[in-house]
Amino acid sequence: MTELYTSSDIAAAHDRIRPYIHRTPVLTSESLNQITGASLYFKCENFQKVGAFKARGAINAVFSMNETERSKGLTTHSSGNHAQAIALAAKLAGVPAFIVMPSNAPKVKKAAVAGYGAKIIECEPTQKAREEGVIRVVEETGAAFIHPYNDRRIICGQATAAKELLEDLELSPDFLLAPVGGGGLLSGSSLTTHFLSPETKVIGCEPSGADDAFRSFHSGKIEPLDSPNTIADGLRTSLGERTFEVIREYVDDILTVDDDVILKAMRLIWERMKIIVEPSCAVPLAIILKYPEKFSGKHLGVILSGGNVDLESLSF
Repeated sequence: MTELYTSSDIAAAHDRIRPYIHRTPVLTSESLNQITGASLYFKCENFQKVGAFKARGAINAVFSMNETERSKGLTTHSSGNHAQAIALAAKLAGVPAFIVMPSNAPKVKKAAVAGYGAKIIECEPTQKAREEGVIRVVEETGAAFIHPYNDRRIICGQATAAKELLEDLELSPDFLLAPVGGGGLLSGSSLTTHFLSPETKVIGCEPSGADDAFRSFHSGKIEPLDSPNTIADGLRTSLGERTFEVIREYVDDILTVDDDVILKAMRLIWERMKIIVEPSCAVPLAIILKYPEKFSGKHLGVILSGGNVDLESLSF
């Protein structure tokens, strides 16, 4: 049975984080509308604090805790955006942060984490190494662990991006598309859509080289990936039990796309919209490009998840 969420949970999260986040703009692009044959409304979380939607969930989680719960600091494991978000939230709360990051995490994301004053603990780039690293930090420091996505507070915080998008549109979109890695953004977006625009279909967008959510969605059980291989570094994680439960109930479909189309979509956003997005962020547009017959003539809400790109290793 799915854990119970209400629209009040998401509204409360939004009220809690509002003083600390940006209400990011919704942008359109006539040229991308022409290329795709659809009407696209981009929720630009690349303009969010820390450069990604992850600030929403992290700040909600940290400020849902009382001062005693967070007094010994915070810890998490992340390849980048959630790491930055917890580092920022810890700084706002005035407590230390201990962030376990895989050795292959983008340099720009490591630099940002350090810039917020967090201590970085490097680990091998495997899920097992990440989790073991956090266990050691908790044992040594007593810091409170905040999971990158498999946490009710995180899910409710991430849900606020879709809430703002749907509030700002003058119509109910036919589809809402969001990338899926661990599933925090997708599960939160699907909850918001269920409450605010139930006629809108929610589509999870995933790289073919990290297709655990696609396979889990269709098999009905979590099928984690050992060695994901995709340029979309933010989507290499596997679903959690909490996010999977919500996704099974409220997401209409999960579609996958290869890295070459993701790169094409990323480049199109840079060239046509003049904004910086990271590869993970471009996956929903890549899905729209791959399946023109599904989306042609439709109104599409698209969550642009983040813009933290390592400019020294640009993909194109």
